[in-house]
Amino acid sequence: MEFALWLFLILLLGGAFMFWRRGSRSRRSNELADARAEAQRWYERLGGQLMNLHGDAPAVRQALADAGERYNAAGSQLEQASTPRQFGLARETALEGLAYIRAARTAMGIDPGPELPPLAAAQGAGALTKERQVDVQGQTFRAGPQPGNATPYYYPGGRFQGRPVPAGWYSTPWWKTALGAGVGVVGGLLIADALFSPAFADPGYGYDAGYQEGFGDGQDFGDQGGDMGGGGDYAGGDFGGGDYAGGDFGGGDYAGGDFGGFGGGDFGGDFGGGDF
Repeated sequence: MEFALWLFLILLLGGAFMFWRRGSRSRRSNELADARAEAQRWYERLGGQLMNLHGDAPAVRQALADAGERYNAAGSQLEQASTPRQFGLARETALEGLAYIRAARTAMGIDPGPELPPLAAAQGAGALTKERQVDVQGQTFRAGPQPGNATPYYYPGGRFQGRPVPAGWYSTPWWKTALGAGVGVVGGLLIADALFSPAFADPGYGYDAGYQEGFGDGQDFGDQGGDMGGGGDYAGGDFGGGDYAGGDFGGGDYAGGDFGGFGGGDFGGDFGGGDF
């Protein structure tokens, strides 16, 4: 009798374990499928926008070229992804590409379309609300909330060497550390300090006043916290400004701006609707 009881308990525990294991596998499979579908959805939306937008203005062409680079990067990430986190990185890349699409549509003077989910890399970076101009190492750098001939480079917000860089339009993509004729990392930090530090760029402004006038949100730069700010899943500019190496996806930058049939920023066609 006692032996039969022990056997029953063993069989019961074994069955419960097998049931739990099967359920766990099913949950992981569903999570992976959901993450893949979410990333694929934004990736396809980005591709559709690229095929239907074109423009001749420098700001439009540059924003579309940057969006195309993200499209290439997201496609590569999707091909290599095998975990929900990796699909999440591909999703973030596609969303950043769509942020450039919105910028291109703004530069074209048309409705930018619906709002996007917030970019993880841009959390706490804010957005420019006034024009700025500084001289660093003999060069003039401009930034502002609107595109123009003097500010054709859009940046969706992120971090440069741990320094928050707000979303806006810039005269030079100084956040890219490998510019052919660029100023390098040290020069980039000097530019960031000049453009965004009230004590440097806006003499006579207190920190709070300068911050309020220069950025769209009111969050504190000092503590971004969580996984999003330096050392987390989306840390340190992995999505901000051009490097998607990221550890999980080998390789380097975006694939050089050549995104297949999109033709380097002139994509042909005509976008008819306001929604993506």
